Amino acid sequence: MIEKYKTLPRWVIFLLDLCVVAFALLSAQIIRFNFHADIAFDDFLFPLLVVLAINATLFFLFKSFSGIVRYTTIRDTFRLTAITFIASIIYSVIGLIYYSKGVFFLSRATILINFFVATSLLIGYRMAVRYLYRIFFRDNLQRNHIRVAVFDTGEQGLLAKRVITDYPQSQMLAVAFLDNKLNQHGKQMEGLPIYNLEDATFKKLVADDVKRIIIASKRIKSEELNFIVDKALEYDIRVQQIPPVSQWLRGKLGSEQLKDINIEDLLERDVIKINNENIFYAIKGKKVLVTGAAGSIGSEMVRQLVQFKPSLIIVCDKAETPMHEIMLELQEKWPDAPVKSYVGDICDRVRMEHLFEVYNPEFVFHAAAYKHVPLMEENPSMAVVNNVMGTKIISELSVQFGVEKFVMVSTDKAVNPTNVMGASKRIAEIFTQSLFRHHHAIAGNGRCTRFITTRFGNVLGSNGSVIPRFKNQIEKGGPITVTHPDITRYFMTIPEACQLVIEAGVMGVGGEIFVFDMGKPVKVVELAEKMIRLSGKQPGIDIDIAFTGLRPGEKLYEELLSNKENTMPTYHEKIMIAKVREYDFSSVTEQIDKLLDCATKHYTYETVGVMKEIVPEYISQNSTFESLDVKKK
Repeated sequence: MIEKYKTLPRWVIFLLDLCVVAFALLSAQIIRFNFHADIAFDDFLFPLLVVLAINATLFFLFKSFSGIVRYTTIRDTFRLTAITFIASIIYSVIGLIYYSKGVFFLSRATILINFFVATSLLIGYRMAVRYLYRIFFRDNLQRNHIRVAVFDTGEQGLLAKRVITDYPQSQMLAVAFLDNKLNQHGKQMEGLPIYNLEDATFKKLVADDVKRIIIASKRIKSEELNFIVDKALEYDIRVQQIPPVSQWLRGKLGSEQLKDINIEDLLERDVIKINNENIFYAIKGKKVLVTGAAGSIGSEMVRQLVQFKPSLIIVCDKAETPMHEIMLELQEKWPDAPVKSYVGDICDRVRMEHLFEVYNPEFVFHAAAYKHVPLMEENPSMAVVNNVMGTKIISELSVQFGVEKFVMVSTDKAVNPTNVMGASKRIAEIFTQSLFRHHHAIAGNGRCTRFITTRFGNVLGSNGSVIPRFKNQIEKGGPITVTHPDITRYFMTIPEACQLVIEAGVMGVGGEIFVFDMGKPVKVVELAEKMIRLSGKQPGIDIDIAFTGLRPGEKLYEELLSNKENTMPTYHEKIMIAKVREYDFSSVTEQIDKLLDCATKHYTYETVGVMKEIVPEYISQNSTFESLDVKKK
C-alpha cells in the first residue's frame, strides 16, 4: 500500500529549502563574476545570513514546507515563485539602504540571477521528486489498477485525470483522453494521448487493456454518449460518469462515487428551450390547480410551476401517501412557496365544487387519470368514471367558476385507440374541445374558459413504466419480460414532458390539441438488451429475455396522430397543433351521458360498446372486446 511510503517531516523540507537558497545565492555570485576562480568571498557571509533569515521568515509565513513534495501542484509553484520574488524585492531595498551608507550588500545583477536560480531549484527539486515517485513507486503500485480513458480534454477532464491518477487510494489509472474535437486527435495532454471518437480508437483502447471510459464532460450530447456506450459495450468496456466536483468526498474522487450510465441518460435528448418569460408573465400571481398532483407527471408539474411565482398552487390528489411525500418535498425545497394540499377525488363533484369555491383557481392543469392499459382493459367502467367523468366534472366546474385556462394531459394512446384507456382519454379530449367551442360560440368575443389538450407518449421513470420494471428484473437475475420482439415505444423524460405541457398551455388560445416531438421510437427489446449490458451482464447468457405476448389492448406501435389528422407548426419546434375532427356539443353530451350511465352501473360490455360508438376508430386488439367490433361490422 502507498501508505508505507511515509512523507518527510516538515522541518526536513524547511532545512532543505534553506540549503537550496544558500546554494542558489552562491551560484548567483559565481555566475555574476563569470565563474572566476579568484572571487573574494570575504564579505559574503553577512549577506548569506540575511538572505537565509529573510527566506526562513517567508517560508514560515507562506507555509511552503507544509505540502507533500511528491504531490506538488501548480499552486505550490506559484507560492514558491512569490516567495523568491518578495525576497528579491527585500534584498533590493536592503541593498539600497546599505549603498547609501557606503556598505556593499548584494549587486542588482546578483539579486536578479539569484531570483531565477532559487526559483528554478526550489520548484525543480520538487517536480523531480514527484516525477521519480511516479516512476519508481506509483507505476509499480498501479500495475494492478484498472486502466481508464477519460472523455473530455477540458478543465473537468483534466481535473478528473489528476484525481484518478494521483489520489493514493484510487484503484484506477488514467492512460488516455477521448474527445470529439478533430483538432485534438493525435496530441497529448499531461503525457497521455488524445483520441477522437471512431472505431479505431476503441480497438486501441482494447489493445491498451482499458477497462473503463470515464465521462467527465457535463455537456456531452446524447448522440455522442450513445455512440460511446454502444461501442464500449461492443468491446466489453464499462462506461461511467463522475459526479459534479462539489460532490467529491473531501475533494477526492473514489471509485465508489462513479455512476454507471443509466438507460435514462441514453434516452434523454438535448435540453429543450422554453419561453420562460411568457410563462412567467402568464403564471405569476395566478392561482393554479394541479389535479393528480401526487403522480409522476403531476408532481413534476408542481415542481416547475413553483418557479414561476404563482400566488397559490392547489395540489389535488386522492392518494394520501404520495400526496404527503410531495408536500414534504415542497416544504423542504421551497419552504416559502404558497402551496396548499387538497385531498379529493376528481369524480366527487361536491368535493371538487368545494375546491373551486374556496380557492377559485385561474389555471387548471388536469393530470389526474387512470393510465395502465391492462388494468383498465379489465376494469373499463372505472376507466370511464375516472378519465371521462372526472374530466367532465373538472372542466364543467372550470367554466362555472371562470377559470382562464384548462390544460389537459392526454396520451398518444388516444390516437386510433386499441384499448379502453386510450379510448377513455380520446372521449375526454372530445368533450373538452366541444365544450370549449360551445361556450366560445355563446360568449362570442367575450371571456370564456380556454381548453387546451396536450398529447405525448411514455415518460421515463413514471410510476409503473417499463424501465423501472426492467431494472427490478435485472436485479433479481432475470428474465426480462417483453411482450413482443417488434414492439416500439416513444420515450420522453418527465421534466421535458412537463415543460412542454406548461409551454403549450400558455401558448394555447383554446380548442387545440398539442402534440409533442417525441423523437425516434425505440424498440423495447433493444432497450432491454442495452440495459442488461449496462449492468455488466450479457443478454441471453447471464439474463434471458422472455417474450410473453401482447397484453390486452396493447399496440405494437404508438401513434401521435390518426390517419385523418395532420399538424400545424407553432413557434416552438417541439410543439405542433393537431388538426382533428370537430364534434357537436349537444350530441357529444348526449352520448357521454349514456356512457356514464352504463359506467356508473358498471355494465362492462355496454360501457365499451358506447365508447366504440363515440370513437368509431376505436378497434380493440388482443382483447375480449374484439367481439364488439365484429358485431359493429
